[in-house]
Amino acid sequence: MRTLVVIPARGGSKGIPRKNIKPLDGKPLIYYTIEAARAIVPDEDICVSTDDTEIIEVVEKYGLKVPFVRPAELASDTAGTYEVLIHALNYYEEKYQRHYDVVVLLQNTSPFRKKEQVEEALSLYRDGVDMVVSVKECAANPYYNVFEENAEGYLHISKGEGSYMRRQDAPKVYEYNGAIYIMNAETLKTTHMHKMKKRVKYVMDDLSSFDLDTMFDWKMAEMIVVQNKDK
Repeated sequence: MRTLVVIPARGGSKGIPRKNIKPLDGKPLIYYTIEAARAIVPDEDICVSTDDTEIIEVVEKYGLKVPFVRPAELASDTAGTYEVLIHALNYYEEKYQRHYDVVVLLQNTSPFRKKEQVEEALSLYRDGVDMVVSVKECAANPYYNVFEENAEGYLHISKGEGSYMRRQDAPKVYEYNGAIYIMNAETLKTTHMHKMKKRVKYVMDDLSSFDLDTMFDWKMAEMIVVQNKDK
């Protein structure tokens, strides 16, 4: 099973400026994701997709060759991750004459994702599955403490008609944490990742699921690093 890992790294990040190469605990953020990718595939099957020359320099300093500069139309604020994945997959299959069975998306905003977790998630992939996706258990549960407003303006429980009086009795619900996406390459070519039907979950803990989106998140990540060193 040949696997292509795609690491998107656009230069124009807004919430955390220059986040992909911003140092966290002394090393650029993108290095954490490269290390996770190297746990499952050789360097020749790792694609850092970026439009930024400084990011390319930082990545290649780490010993990983960046195969192309991402086209401008795929580097705008409105460009989607799906289009970036398709571009990378087509490029590698056409240029290197390789057929890939699986595409793994690893985003740089999950620095506490462990290499072992990527390996475990990949082990769940099997024939017939469209996607293995990392999740965490939701803090809010539509069977217990998530409400919608009805036509009269009154709140009612979103699901289950108030059948569950204790949270532990309600069905577990999950949310994507953005850390790991493992997709069937052929399915990906015809179906947007958010429309895939045959999805298998890989559950991660809250710390490993921590996602960097704002400067507040970044400060929290720095505090987590310090706390872990004190243990």
